[in-house]
Amino acid sequence: MLYYLFTYLDRVYDVPGAGMFNFLTFRAGIAFITALVFATLIGRRIINKLQELQIGETIRDLDLEGQMSKKGTPTMGGIIILLAILVPCLLFGVLDNVYMILMIVTTVWLGVLGFADDYIKVFRKNKEGLHGKFKIIGQVGIGLIVGLTLYFSPQAVIKENVNSHHDPETDTEVVEYADEAKKSTTTTIPFFKNNNMDYADAFQWAGEHAQTLGWILFVLVTIFVVTAVSNGANLTDGLDGLATGTSAIQGVTLGILAYLSGNVNYAGYLNIMYIPGSGELVVYAAAFIGATIGFLWFNAYPAQVFMGDTGSLALGGIIAVFAIAIHKELLIPILSGVFLVENLSVIMQTTYFRYTKRKYGTGRRVFKMSPLHHHYQKAGNAGIDALIQKPLAALPESKITVRFWIVGIILAALTIITLKIR
Repeated sequence: MLYYLFTYLDRVYDVPGAGMFNFLTFRAGIAFITALVFATLIGRRIINKLQELQIGETIRDLDLEGQMSKKGTPTMGGIIILLAILVPCLLFGVLDNVYMILMIVTTVWLGVLGFADDYIKVFRKNKEGLHGKFKIIGQVGIGLIVGLTLYFSPQAVIKENVNSHHDPETDTEVVEYADEAKKSTTTTIPFFKNNNMDYADAFQWAGEHAQTLGWILFVLVTIFVVTAVSNGANLTDGLDGLATGTSAIQGVTLGILAYLSGNVNYAGYLNIMYIPGSGELVVYAAAFIGATIGFLWFNAYPAQVFMGDTGSLALGGIIAVFAIAIHKELLIPILSGVFLVENLSVIMQTTYFRYTKRKYGTGRRVFKMSPLHHHYQKAGNAGIDALIQKPLAALPESKITVRFWIVGIILAALTIITLKIR
């Protein structure tokens, strides 16, 4: 909104300073500051309101150190994150940009889905929350919206880096782009010399229908990625500040990737596809980073508020949709490696337990407890029949969280480096 006001003032009245809103970096910077300040200022009021309404977390006794002290801590704090993201985007974003629209819709959609889950848990006193099938329907729904929007929107196009050659005069690599921007199911694949992969290539046998089948596969991949990352963030949200800090790290990485992909000069230097208009996502990423860091003010150990599913489902979905919008969804297993491992730990634990129970009559475990972060909170050889007992001593919650952050930073750096490692 302010973007349109100030660009109008600059164009019509030549108001000094109004032209700053034409610069992406300026709007991203002010979006970050606004989100950060908004989250910290409004956060305290929302927490007080949640306490007045007695919206406290129900804790199951899992025999984890310090666990029961969290009982009654306000939940549904994800509202703080969502508002802190949306306000700067509405103020400083270009609201007719398809990528910004997609991110705003994703934020609201998954925020409402998570809010419904928290509402049922807190006010209906149903510990199971929203039925799993409705969560899946919601996640599949936003996946369809994203996939079909990228297919039908005339703004969602790319210029593919079709060739490169060495210029002996300047001793640099010169990247050649296609003459026209076009709709494409091409995505970035890491660790390969030619790091572009077209989903349609899997259907070359289909002749003229290959591109259509490629789009169908792209939509299915979109649905899978959104669902997996959203659930991964939800599982990671088990320790104070863990999901929040990990998401902030991924937000920084995605912001960098969006800036590089939306700038033809940097895209050419890195020999990656150029995505016109995707630079606007830098404003969203800045708001996302500011909101998560601002929420961390209250959510860091010991947490004064939990984000609940209102926040965790939305954070994971936002990260997934952002990566898909800039055609970097195949980098998600690296960037969101923490979420991936948390997901896999639950799958491995459940599968192995059911298998051993069916075979031996007694279920056995791979980890002392899942998701993985809880494994480190349990002491080894404490009567738990698990394949992995180390570490034998339970680790403090804050140490587990910081170590997961460090792993997240390493994965984020590796994600960016993959653009040059081929």
